[in-house]
Amino acid sequence: MRAVLIAAAHKSSGKTTLAVGITGALHRKGHQVQSFKKGPDYIDPMWLSLASRGSCYNLDFHTMDAEAIREMFSLRSRVADRVIVEGNKGLFDGIDVEGSDSNAALASLLDLPVVLVIDAVGMTRGIAPLILGYSKFGAELDIVGVILNKVGGIRHEQKLRRSLEYYTDVPVLGAVGFDKTIGIKERHLGLMPTNELPSAQQKIKKLAQLASSCIDFDKMFPRDRTSTASPSISARGITKDVRIAVATDAAFGFYYPDDLEALELAGAQIVPFSAIEEKELPDADGLFIGGGFPEECGELLSANKALRMEIRGRLESGFPAYAECGGLMYLCRSIVWNSDYFEMVGFFPADAVMNENPVGRGYVHLRETGLSPWPGTAKGQEIFAHEFHYASLKGIPDSTQYAYDVIRGYGIDGKRDGVVLENLVANFAHQRNIGNNLWAERFVEFVRSVKRQKINYFN
Repeated sequence: MRAVLIAAAHKSSGKTTLAVGITGALHRKGHQVQSFKKGPDYIDPMWLSLASRGSCYNLDFHTMDAEAIREMFSLRSRVADRVIVEGNKGLFDGIDVEGSDSNAALASLLDLPVVLVIDAVGMTRGIAPLILGYSKFGAELDIVGVILNKVGGIRHEQKLRRSLEYYTDVPVLGAVGFDKTIGIKERHLGLMPTNELPSAQQKIKKLAQLASSCIDFDKMFPRDRTSTASPSISARGITKDVRIAVATDAAFGFYYPDDLEALELAGAQIVPFSAIEEKELPDADGLFIGGGFPEECGELLSANKALRMEIRGRLESGFPAYAECGGLMYLCRSIVWNSDYFEMVGFFPADAVMNENPVGRGYVHLRETGLSPWPGTAKGQEIFAHEFHYASLKGIPDSTQYAYDVIRGYGIDGKRDGVVLENLVANFAHQRNIGNNLWAERFVEFVRSVKRQKINYFN
């Protein structure tokens, strides 16, 4: 197995675009590619997953300790012959001033060679001190090369190459010309997610062809390494005694693959459905609506009144459900965006109003209130998650109960998160099933207990 971490000098260098192209090119060359994304991102992993035709997993210092990161990396890489880890922001960026949560720290932890993507716009000889500085600042790192991005032409590329060859020992792995058509369209949360772009596969094909023509893959992967992971636990053979309907469409697509796997390992059969197209819920014992962009699909979601009314009726009768961010917005009375008003499920009597700037953004630190209906709820237990939402809730009833107090972050009102209503828990925070926060197991057990109660009642 050969692996690299793809990083950059700063955000918006084209790192994700090239990482997707490289991943797609390796897959098309016949390699078994495993991709990872540093941090709590959903959208970049969707592109990397599509490019590799396999799940992309997140490696996040905030929700995972060092041992969990190493275990996740080793376990998921065990059958791959090429591994791509895409960083976030710049190589040395992070919350901790000492860099303990940086891309460089991740590369050191996993013993990964580093490939630097450099936005070369407006730069010639100045690239040399930049690379020298990065090499000295991260002396423990193995920077195997740079990819010059947004190059202005042959002469520009030659000047950059000559400067690096004259002043440094860091080789150029490739050069990509400036081309507005190769970028992935962005919006307020970053890249457009693949579930909203029917042309995503064509975009990946174009990026893969570009990467194949511009980048030296042999130099990119300088050394072999072995995986010491034990065989993974498979959901095959596990009795799946509950069915959980999971919203999966253009409006809702933010799910960690390992969380979905955890639901299955806990005994749940995942039943995907579209909140846009399907008029009724599939046969299921519980409901999970993750994050996404329901505001972008507001008109379509609102038009599907039959499903909205069914979901509301089920929730009012005690149907167990969990929702995150966009899912919470969908279960509210409405979504309001500028002059548009979209009627939603209406189970939680509040309105989700889109704001011009983010309301909650970044890592969150939560403390359980003990009011969650899930088994294993322990008042005072602390969990770590993340949030990124432009929406705020208006008209929240004073009687609302919450599953979490917010220690760091914003949540629903700056102090609390996790609406508890009947058998629903719904929060702006995106949780991760890892460490002491095994939310997937707890939710499945809750769905199972509600199902048993219903069976016993009717018998």
